[in-house]
Amino acid sequence: MTTEYSGTGDPARSLALLWRTRERPHRKGRTDLTVDRIVHAAITLADTDGLPALSMRRVAEHLGVGTMSLYTHIPGKGELLDVMLDTVHGEPDPEPTPPDADWRARLAAIARNAWARYLRHPWLLQVATTRPPLGPHVIARYEHDLRAVDGLGLTDLEMDAVVTLVHGYVHGAVRGAVEAAQAARHTGMTDDQWWHAHAPYLEKVLDARRWPTAARVGAAAGQEYGAATDPTRAFTFGLDRILDGVTTLVAARRPTPPPNATDD
Repeated sequence: MTTEYSGTGDPARSLALLWRTRERPHRKGRTDLTVDRIVHAAITLADTDGLPALSMRRVAEHLGVGTMSLYTHIPGKGELLDVMLDTVHGEPDPEPTPPDADWRARLAAIARNAWARYLRHPWLLQVATTRPPLGPHVIARYEHDLRAVDGLGLTDLEMDAVVTLVHGYVHGAVRGAVEAAQAARHTGMTDDQWWHAHAPYLEKVLDARRWPTAARVGAAAGQEYGAATDPTRAFTFGLDRILDGVTTLVAARRPTPPPNATDD
């Protein structure tokens, strides 16, 4: 599913754009064209048509300007993609974390907000970010996520690993939800419609004597989900299991309290 890689642009130019340390002056043409306008147009295009449709020419057409006008602000697609990634990480979370929430609730909210971000911008799944854009929003989010597990007795590397684990899980789990949404859009058939079209025939051909477990469990799941699977429910179940594992790690890192002194 990966079609692009972050960090392919010129490092100096990408960092200058990410941190807005240099807004290149307008040489000619429209004076209302800015890096922010270009980036938001590119995000809208990727959201609507997918990342393969993204090009400097398409962004220029969306803005109603000549392609060369974009190059007075952004050197190329590689730098543009880095700023797009950083920008979406700066969007407000739909589920703000209560300041008094415990670490488990905070990690769960982090995961659900990341899930929502992928659903808003499915093209994020097509970008390999092993070399992430080191912009202000990406770093601010990393800081925010690390604070959820700070002070639990974990080492710095374990804190980083926990945050990476949660985001890695979301990245893998959300694919099913994105693919389900895209399937409905491309086929014109919802999961519920698909299931009800196939279920009657499946009941006739599925030999419960040959595949007893699959027949029993599949029937129960299909009746409950109205589809072959429920990505959201699977995500919640898996997230709870991930957090159970982190709970075990945190408990192992906490010192064992001394036994209560007994009275003589």
